[in-house]
Amino acid sequence: MILQAAVTGSLTVLLVSLIIGTIAIYAGARLIIDADTGIARAAVTALLGALAWALVSFFVGWIPFLGPLLTLVAWVGVINWQYPGSWTTAAGIGLIAWLVSVAVLVGLSSLGIIGVEALGVPT
Repeated sequence: MILQAAVTGSLTVLLVSLIIGTIAIYAGARLIIDADTGIARAAVTALLGALAWALVSFFVGWIPFLGPLLTLVAWVGVINWQYPGSWTTAAGIGLIAWLVSVAVLVGLSSLGIIGVEALGVPT
């Protein structure tokens, strides 16, 4: 019973995080690239970005300053790989995505719906 609750809770956090990350990355791409790049691409980017963040963080995240920097570069690298433009474009999409996700999470948190933990976009 406890394991089932833990799995259900983890899947719920993953799903909510993916939805928020998708919305945030989609908004960032629409604002920076100014083209309809598709919600499916944003969802794939959010999922791959979260995986890249988790993997790099696991292996080098413990290194002061360098670990978090490499983790962020990996996440922006996924955005750069998924969307047209330069690393600067990808960083702009990432910044907008971060701002949107923080705004959504703060709003949902203030309504008591969820906490401010999201994995689709680093917070």
